[in-house]
Amino acid sequence: MGCVGKDEYSEILETKARNEGVNVRYQYTESESTGTCAVLLTENGANRSLCANLAAANLFTKHHIEIPENRKFIDEADFFYITGFFLTVNPDTIMEVARHANAQNKTLMMNLSAPFLLQFFKEPMMQTFPYIDILFGNETEAETFAKEQNLPVNKEDMSEIALSIAALPKENKNRNRIVIITQGKDDVIIAQDGKITRIP
Repeated sequence: MGCVGKDEYSEILETKARNEGVNVRYQYTESESTGTCAVLLTENGANRSLCANLAAANLFTKHHIEIPENRKFIDEADFFYITGFFLTVNPDTIMEVARHANAQNKTLMMNLSAPFLLQFFKEPMMQTFPYIDILFGNETEAETFAKEQNLPVNKEDMSEIALSIAALPKENKNRNRIVIITQGKDDVIIAQDGKITRIP
């Protein structure tokens, strides 16, 4: 789900997603165009930069998940994935889904998405955090999170940071939080049940 404009870009998004088996449930608006993103890669992808024009994506409303045919998908889903970028758009919707997942013992996954979110959207992030079962992020995002939340860890030790994030308070006591930190070409770090697993 997400908000898009009624334009060529939303048609492309929907067609490509549906061709891959994704059942998109977009909220459409006529007041903005579909969001776009320019991507710049240099040195064979070693460096990257993204410049986003969120446009319609900023207009998503909680009403969209209250529409019966959309609510049915939420009620029937076992897993929920919400990108951290959505914290800038509609935290109320995130909390609605998070509370539902918790009440029904379903899995809520979230991505830290970008360091600026952890600096400037701390309040909605930390309201959501107790409901997150699986958290994804890269090493820069994890380091920023640890710094912004004053975690008592070595800010350069990704294993320590991952374990500390996993141990933060959690609503659903039926499962421990899993934290997955990617590090580009370096090992992926997984913190689960107080232990670290590294995947090359």
